[in-house]
Formats: sequence, C-alpha cells, structure tokens
Amino acid sequence: MKARTLLERAAAILFVAVLLSPLLLVVLFAFSSKAISNFPIPGWTLRWFREMLAFEPFPTALSNSLLVGVSVGILSAIIGTMTALGLACLPRREAQIAMLALALPLMLPPLFLAVMLLVWFLFLGLTLGLKTVILAHLLFTLPFVVVVLYSRLSSFDFRIIEAARDLGASPWRAFADAMLPVIMPVVIGAALMAVALSIDDFILTSFVIGGGNTLPMLVMSTLRTSVTPMTNAIGTMLISLSIVSTLIALYLTRYRG
Repeated sequence: MKARTLLERAAAILFVAVLLSPLLLVVLFAFSSKAISNFPIPGWTLRWFREMLAFEPFPTALSNSLLVGVSVGILSAIIGTMTALGLACLPRREAQIAMLALALPLMLPPLFLAVMLLVWFLFLGLTLGLKTVILAHLLFTLPFVVVVLYSRLSSFDFRIIEAARDLGASPWRAFADAMLPVIMPVVIGAALMAVALSIDDFILTSFVIGGGNTLPMLVMSTLRTSVTPMTNAIGTMLISLSIVSTLIALYLTRYRG
C-alpha cells in the first residue's frame, strides 16, 4: 500500500511538472542575457523587459487588454449577480437546468464558438472592435461568475432581506445594505476570475476584434517572425497578471476545490 501511495505521488508530481515546465521556461528565458531562447543561459538581465516597454505596439496592446478585461470583469459581476439572484429564487432542479443552459458555450469548441460569434456580429451589423471582443468574452466568462455567485447565494439566509423589508427598507436598500456587504468579496473574486480569463483569451479575440491588438495577439504576431526573449517577457507579464488575478479571486471566494 505504501509503494502504491509513493507511485501515485510520483505520478502526480510528474504530471504537474509536465504542465508547469512550459510556463517555467517562458519565465526563465525572459530573464536570459542570450538573444536566443535556448539553453545554456549565460547570465540574467532585465533587458528584454526594457525592450518590451519600448516596443511600439506594446502600450496599445496592454491598454486594450486592460480595457477589455476590466470591462468584462465589471459587466460580468453586475450581470452575473443579477442572474445568480434570480437562480437562487428558483427551485433547485429548475436552477440546475438553467445553469446547464448557461454553461452551453463552455461545452462548444472555442474555434466553433468564435466563428459563430463572428457570423452573429456581422449579421447584426456590428462593427468589429473592442466592443465585440467584450461581448464575446462575456459569453464565456459569465457562466464561471454565475456558478461562483450561485454557490454562495444558495446558502444565503434570505430572511435577512425579509427582515430589512419589514423594517421599511426598499428592495434596493435591503439588497445594498443587507445582502451586498455579505456577498461582495465573492462578487469581486468572481469578477477577477473573469478578468483573468479575458486577458488570456486569443481564439475568440482574433476572430472578433477586427483591427487592433491585445497582449495575446501581440505575442502571436511576434512569434510569426521569430522567438525572442522579448516575447517571453510579454508572456511572463501575461502569466503574472493571470496568476495574481486568480489567486486573489480564489482567496476572496474561499474556493477550495
């Protein structure tokens, strides 16, 4: 039994190492003093981060990614909270069916979803740009936000709201004073999850952005010419943004599995 446990742990460690090794290589080569991303690494430098900041398309791509990510986070928090509130008022079976319908976009292949959204936006006559990117990202981030918020609201004691209403509070005042302070950490955490998912997305963005750049698209465009440590520097910054946002989100939502 002990040998089996050791074997399972070794397999788990190997699996995690295989998953994380590409990310570690990206970070390592971002600090390499060599102009080519390979081993051995002769020394360490911040040169590639300085070149990244001086790279002409970088500021625009960064501002676009932050604009889209923050917009998606705010909108998904607002819409997701309203949706989760509505689901929490339904019987559990009906709420589960509605959750399954909301999760349908997550079950579709990303490429199919991107083509479908492109055709839909063109059918509606929308001009492709950052606004269509925000709408596309909302489609696949909202289910995550709703699931997190619904799991919190399903255990919320709604008698607090009833007590506030009995004391003369309006529906909005009861929500803002009695419920929102309780669920606010979860709302912020879910919004940060949406921000992390949005900033990392490439497939949907490349189909519906029309013109312009985000950080993932900038990385892809630089990879078409050559792989340099500056590309690794941009990737390192993307990884850092995603990890920080996700860790804060997991802490705020108290997610444990």
